[in-house]
Order: sequence, then structure tokens, then C-alpha cells
Amino acid sequence: MNTPATPTTDAPLDNVTHLREEDANAPALRHPPHNIEVEQALLGAILRNNRAYEAAGDLLEPRHFYAPEHQRLFQLIRSIIDRAQVANATSLGHIVDEDELLKGIGGRDYLYRLDAGLVTIINARQYAETVRDLFMKRELIGLGEDVVNDAYDNSDLDFTAERQIEKAEQRLYDLAVTGEADRSVIAIGKASSLAVASVEKAMQREGHVVGVTSGFRDIDNMLGGLHPSDLLILAGRPAMGKTALATNMAFNAAKAYRRIENDDGQVIEEGGHVLFFSLEMSAEQLAARIMAERARVSSDKMRRGEIDPQEFDRVAQAAEELSKLPLYIDDTPALSITGLRQRARRVKRQHGLHMIVVDYLQLLQPPVDKRVEGRVNEVSEITRGLKTLAKELEVPVLALSQLSRQVENREDKRPQLADLRESGSIEQDADVVTFIYRPEYYLEKEHPEQRGNETPEKYQERVERHNQRLAEARNIAEVIIAKQRHGPVGTVELQFTGEFTVFSDLDRHHDEGMY
Repeated sequence: MNTPATPTTDAPLDNVTHLREEDANAPALRHPPHNIEVEQALLGAILRNNRAYEAAGDLLEPRHFYAPEHQRLFQLIRSIIDRAQVANATSLGHIVDEDELLKGIGGRDYLYRLDAGLVTIINARQYAETVRDLFMKRELIGLGEDVVNDAYDNSDLDFTAERQIEKAEQRLYDLAVTGEADRSVIAIGKASSLAVASVEKAMQREGHVVGVTSGFRDIDNMLGGLHPSDLLILAGRPAMGKTALATNMAFNAAKAYRRIENDDGQVIEEGGHVLFFSLEMSAEQLAARIMAERARVSSDKMRRGEIDPQEFDRVAQAAEELSKLPLYIDDTPALSITGLRQRARRVKRQHGLHMIVVDYLQLLQPPVDKRVEGRVNEVSEITRGLKTLAKELEVPVLALSQLSRQVENREDKRPQLADLRESGSIEQDADVVTFIYRPEYYLEKEHPEQRGNETPEKYQERVERHNQRLAEARNIAEVIIAKQRHGPVGTVELQFTGEFTVFSDLDRHHDEGMY
């Protein structure tokens, strides 16, 4: 950013003596980046016309000024304006005359000299940007010094190089968004135009979904695809197929990726580049699982090498298919939410990114600098971090979650939103909460036993009813959409082939030959 021309005043404002340039004969030293004249010009513009604060106030905090006197003065000006009062040399005069720091630079006289500066409101925004830019450069210098000092310090053996990198990247990110509050303010007209453009893109896509496709017809119909900036939770008890469904979705989205430019030069994208954080399985295990799904080969047999040549050919073909997909796997164990954000940004920068999958969120660690008391609070920090990441990168984040054991204590084992409550803010932060439930899993464990006073006929009748329920539930999985911030809730049924851990759309019209 170019520094604006140094403003002029009726008299030199050299009261801030400790900030004047050092004697020419003094040893050459590097000084932190700053521009006292620009700070004075900005403060003078605000004192002259408080409308200048409207142009600069959303960019600046008192700490952004270099001179401590200017930090104090900006804080006083902001406090008065926030109370809907006029901040000028007259209204501030008695306050600065009683402030020891501001008395040292002339007190009330200094305000009048600032007010006399030849600066207009037009320059205020430019001066504010310069003040913030110089502040950020000073922060970068301080950050660099801290990185060096931390690297030299070996007193804390747990503060590894990896954790130091995460801490540095988090500070860089926090610095990058300093003063960007104005980014979130958008006129309703522009927001409406963006919404119309989103609908238009959905109409031009083959699947007519606004977001990234899940690859499942009924789920896409219910959700409209996986929307950018949304945090989606897929929860369930062990053995329900959470990871299998998530890998199916990731594969489907990556396989559906298309980038089409229409006649108007508008780019339409379907599917997407997917980043899969596998905290439970290695990248090799996850790839093998997807290959087994695609090749329709038992993953257990494949792992033990008990497959015939024809099955091996199908596995090889599946591997060839996977090699062409924009699907990336990160299997770093014990990854922190800060480290996850760091890796996601890198993938987006290098390859482009449209969807993130996290398997699963309870295995993530909280931010390095935010170790909190209790696992419930840690999970809350993690879910907030995932939601922030979804908004920052403008991609859907699909996070898998374990459910508490209380589900097993109910007669009806279908999960409910209440089952998430002990995990803190999962339900609150999520835009969509879905549960995966396979009634077949529980019915197979519940074979009826004959009661003491029950006749054989009654017992046989109960067994037949149970077997009928089991037959109806065979190979059926329920995806329960329990919360959707911008759409309906309900249950979607999928077909589940346990041998290959594959989910697919359910076609009730061909049930007779399905099983």
C-alpha cells in the first residue's frame, strides 16, 4: 500500500518528542515502521469532522497507532462518538488536560494544533489504511522475533516444532483478518444478486443442486446439495457406517467434478475437489476401502490377499479410476483444529477446494493456545473452529461424530438431537445434523426368547413378527436429517451392502429381487 503524501499543518507538531527522528550522527538503526504525521493527520481530520470516523473507524483500533499518546486520544474520540456526542478539541479539552500522558504533549493545545491541520475527510480512509498497514508490519516483525525466540527456547519439551508452526500460522491468520469487519457488511441488493446467481447456477447444473452433490438422489433432494459455508454433522453409534457413508459422499463429489464455461463466459462447477481428514485410518487403509467399494470386492478378503485374478483386475481398475479424481487425504494423527485449518488453506491455494470431510471430530485437538477444561468444552471449541473454517474457505465441512451410549439404553435406538447435547455446541454450531441408523444391526441382536408363561404358539408368532421386521430392514439404512437450518427435516432411506460397505440409492420398485 502506498503511503499518502505527508500532510502539512500550520505549525510543526513536534510535541511527541520521543517519536522524532534520531540525530543524524547517531548509529544507523532500524526502527519499527510508523508515520507520526499520518497519525496526526487522521486524528486531526476526525476532530475537524466526525464523519471522518465513519470512514476510518471500522478499520482501526487504538492499538493500531504507534504513538501511545495517539492510542489514548483515539480511544477517547471513539468513546465520545459511540455515545452519539461530538468529539472535537473543545469537548475533549478538559479530558486531555487531566490525562498525564496527553498533558506531556501539550494537552488541549495539541488538540487545537491537530484540528488546524490542512486535512479533509476525503483523505481519512487512505490515512486509516496506512496506519493499519504500518501496524501489521510491526506485528509481523514481532511475530518473527517470537518465532525465533520460541525456536531457541528448549525449556518446554512439549512445545514441539510442529506446535510452534501451528501457533505461528494461527497468529498470521489472526493478523490477516485484522480490521476486516467491513467485509461482513453487504448491501441487500448485492446479496440478492448473489442469491439469484446461485439459483441460476443450480438450474444450469445437471443435478439442479446449489451446493456440492452427495451423490445420493434423495439426500440431494432433501438438502439441495452440501452448501458452501455450512457445517454438516453426520453422527451415529459405532458400526452404523458413518465412515463408509462419508467416503461414498467424498468419492461421489470428486467423481462428479465438472468445470464448464457457458456461452456468456460464466463458469459452472459441479461436484468438487474434496479434502478428507482421516484421523482414524491411514491414507492407505482409506484408499483400499474405497477401492473395495468400487470393485465390489470384500475389503477383508482384499486385505488378506484372498481374491481371484478377476477380482484383482477390478481392484486395479478401481485404483486407476481413483488416481484421476481430485480427492486428497490427510491422515495426520492427533491433528489440532489449527493444523487442520492450515492444511485446508494450503490445499485450496494449491489445488482448489470445494468440500472438507473430517473423520471424526472427537479425534481432533483444540487450538494450541486454547486448551480448556473438560472434553465437552474442547469439543465446543473444535466445532466452532470447523464452522469458522467453513465460512472462511466458503466450502461445506462434513464432520463425523460419535454418539453417547445413552442411545443403547432406549427401546427405540434411533438417534435424537438430545444425544448430541453432552458434546457441547455441536447442535448449535451445525447448519445440518444428520444421523445414520441401521435397524438391521439391532434387530439381528434381538432374537426373541420364549417367556416363562408363553405358549409355543404365541412365541412362534412373536418370532415370525421379528423375522418379518428383520426382512423389511435387511440392507436398509436410514439417514435421519434432524436439523436443517434452511430446509426441511425428515428421513431418507438408502440401500446398504454390508459386504462391500457401500451405500446407494434405494429403489423400492425392484425390492423383490434386491436381496
